[in-house]
Amino acid sequence: MHVAGKVARPGVVVLPPGSRVADAVQAAGGALPAADLATLNLARPLADGEQIPVGVPGATPPPAANPSGAGSTASAGGAPAAVLDLNTATAAQLEQLPGVGPVLARQIIEKRTQLGRFAAVDQLRQVRGIGDRKYSDLKPRVRV
Repeated sequence: MHVAGKVARPGVVVLPPGSRVADAVQAAGGALPAADLATLNLARPLADGEQIPVGVPGATPPPAANPSGAGSTASAGGAPAAVLDLNTATAAQLEQLPGVGPVLARQIIEKRTQLGRFAAVDQLRQVRGIGDRKYSDLKPRVRV
């Protein structure tokens, strides 16, 4: 993880799988007194390769993480966006994907339950409401 902004020792920190934003901030020496941590979800699991902006005005970290620590992709703003695991993502995490609202998130979870688990990302095409265009938007942002 790359911890940037208002921390004692900004830079790259190496953390074990399952680590959370709070662990990354602590590994970077902790937040400086002037840092506003209200914009960070300190309990959010991390994705390998992501950047954690601490106390940086206007910076918003990725909404969800890939708990297994597998890769990430760049978002439109250039900051890494976490890749969601379709087999562990919550409805709230799915809703943060482009074009996914509460109804579609619920349908994705229902399909996952029906299948037992997603074996491949292309199984998203079996979810009602996911056509070719939406699938192409979601494909780089999810994994199994």
